[in-house]
Amino acid sequence: GQVTLAGLSKDIETTQETLEMLRCQRAGSGTRLAEIEREIAGLRAENEEIARKVEETHQLAAQSRETTARLNEEIQEKMKEREGCEQKTSLLRANERTETAQREALSGELARLEERYVSMTTESDALTAKLWDEYELTKSQAAETAIPLEDYNAAVRRLTELRNKIRALGSVNVDAVEEYKEVSERYEFFRSQIEDVEKSKTELTRLIADLSGNMSKIFLEKFAAINRHFGVICTELFGGGKGELRLTDPDDPLRTGIDIFVQPSGKLVGLSLLSGGEKAIVAICIYFAILKVNPAPFVLLDEIEAALDEVNVVRFASYMRKMCDGTQFIAITHRRGTIEEADVLYGVTMEEEGVSKLLRLNVDELEEKLHIEAR
Repeated sequence: GQVTLAGLSKDIETTQETLEMLRCQRAGSGTRLAEIEREIAGLRAENEEIARKVEETHQLAAQSRETTARLNEEIQEKMKEREGCEQKTSLLRANERTETAQREALSGELARLEERYVSMTTESDALTAKLWDEYELTKSQAAETAIPLEDYNAAVRRLTELRNKIRALGSVNVDAVEEYKEVSERYEFFRSQIEDVEKSKTELTRLIADLSGNMSKIFLEKFAAINRHFGVICTELFGGGKGELRLTDPDDPLRTGIDIFVQPSGKLVGLSLLSGGEKAIVAICIYFAILKVNPAPFVLLDEIEAALDEVNVVRFASYMRKMCDGTQFIAITHRRGTIEEADVLYGVTMEEEGVSKLLRLNVDELEEKLHIEAR
């Protein structure tokens, strides 16, 4: 029973403390409530003030809108007035420019008229002085004797023409007859010279025409012969095939070009597609064809067969041997086939440095000594 009373006593004390604390909190809450009520009253007052200010602001905004609308209307009116003023200003400026241009034109015309007045005054004074100097007439006297002119410019031209004729007559020449005789003799001499020159020109023209005709005839004859020999030689040196020379302009032999057509055996190509050796054979054929038509006493050949192979060298040398009846060939060569066809061989050697030595070998004499059958 003691324990329970003690516990109750402690609970009572605790409850009293809690009640005391609640009383204190209540007292504090009352104070806080009073403060909150005061704050609420203050906030209500502020809200009323703010509401009043908002109402005033709405009134001011409405007044501002009215003022803005009124000012916008005034601005539109002012802008219209401004546009009207600008148009008037542009018109006035255009009128000002027009007036300025007219004033400048009038000033220029005035200056021109003043200058013309001064010029006419000077000319009048000069004419008055000229009347007195040349004809001893005053201005009034000249006006009394003056004849009206229908065309002033025509009269001035006529006056100028007469003055030029008078000036061209010059002074009287007493030696005119002798000068005429001398000039007449010179004229006859030069006329006879011109006639001689014209006759010479006609004769030279005829002679040139005759020469051109003879040259054309001779050229065509020689060309036909060369072309004929060229075809034969091409067939022989190529071992078949054919060759031909053609004139690019047969109607004008003295100015024509020459085309070369060659067709080696087994080939059908143009001249530009031939090999280097084949082109060399074509050149040799043309050369030999010219020699056939117009033989030369002797011919110097400098390694013209250098681009040929051995078979074509032998053909070349054999054909050159055939042409030795009327022409002596001097050939510079390193090819064996050409050397074998030579009658006399000449060689240059240098046994000692800087000293050349010439060697000669007569093939016919060597054959006789060696009892070799003649070729």
